[in-house]
Amino acid sequence: MQCANMLLRKILRSSVLPFAAQHGMKKDLFPLSRTLSLSLCLKQDKSEPSEKLDLDEWKKVMKSGLQEEVSETVSEPKELSSLAAARETLEMWRLAGRAVPENISEVQLKTFMECPSKSAKKKYLKYLHLKELHKKNDKRKMDEKRERRLEAKDQASNTDETKKSSFLCLWSSTMDRAYNWRAAQSMIFGQPLVFDMSYEKEMSVREVTNTVRQIVLSESCNRKSVDPFHIHFCNFKDDSLYHREFINQYREAWGKLLITVTEQCYTEIFPKDKLIYLTADSPKVMKTFDHNKIYIVGSMVDKTIKTGVSLARAKRLGLETAALPLEKYLLWSTGAKNLTLDQMMRILLTLKDTADWKKALEFVPKRKYCGFVNRPVKELKKTLDLINTLKLGKGWEEVETRFAKNHPKK
Repeated sequence: MQCANMLLRKILRSSVLPFAAQHGMKKDLFPLSRTLSLSLCLKQDKSEPSEKLDLDEWKKVMKSGLQEEVSETVSEPKELSSLAAARETLEMWRLAGRAVPENISEVQLKTFMECPSKSAKKKYLKYLHLKELHKKNDKRKMDEKRERRLEAKDQASNTDETKKSSFLCLWSSTMDRAYNWRAAQSMIFGQPLVFDMSYEKEMSVREVTNTVRQIVLSESCNRKSVDPFHIHFCNFKDDSLYHREFINQYREAWGKLLITVTEQCYTEIFPKDKLIYLTADSPKVMKTFDHNKIYIVGSMVDKTIKTGVSLARAKRLGLETAALPLEKYLLWSTGAKNLTLDQMMRILLTLKDTADWKKALEFVPKRKYCGFVNRPVKELKKTLDLINTLKLGKGWEEVETRFAKNHPKK
């Protein structure tokens, strides 16, 4: 009998216990091993009272095993079991056709379990279900909107491609040839217009980029005009900020521009008596556009307005200066009287073609002036003098004589 007990223990240690430990069943095997060992030990005595003792021991062993199992189940966390039960009830309600959300978090489950009554639980689940439906509808609408936008883009691209017919392509190519032909003629017969490119040191990198953009707009406006200028870039140095920005703007077309680019100063190319430097700081006001003169525009954009820089340069070179008659024709309201380079180009082109200051000054931004002056400035000054004399109560005879001269009796 001892040999059998030893054999049973070896079997349990070698095969059964490692298997149970691997699969988490080691605790369940301890009561079974105890019952087997006790039964084998009790079977040694074959008398009748031994059978009673064997049964009593068996009951004790079974009771101890049951108590251990109950203690293990009690030791499990109650929250997990309650959450699982709540999930099962939700699945049952979903199968029954009630309004239950498809996805629910643990926090929502806990709030669902804390609801005081069944009706409150139903209302809470209905609220979650409606919230989930709203989210799905919003997502569906966003997807549909994105799809419609993509379809509209595709349709627009297709229509643009269809619009580009052979006639339009031929028209654009012929217009480009016509513009280039005018620019080429202006290089031989046109009136020169000089851009002074010697202000690089007085500007920041951002101001230089803005200047180059304005000059690019000026060049395109000049090329499309009826009678373009022959543009000269004077004091232009290779590998300068101006040069790099022009290459960035024009790229491959920089070498094909129908303009004159030189490192020389304009005083070395043209006679001084024909040069007029256009600057807003000049005391002399430009009255008419002269086709025999050569106008110089300073290639400078200054955010912090530097007064007198271009005027000082012109005086140092001994050149004549002029300013646009902005106050003579415009009721100036706010802002400085400095214009961008492309606005200056449009004004000069309009003056060259029409010699009309009102048409030319329409290119001044409307935020800077209230309107055009209807009368000349001299007449306005005369009326102001008359108003002042009437206020002071002097010179009535003078006023009467003037009125008689202006309004004679019929």
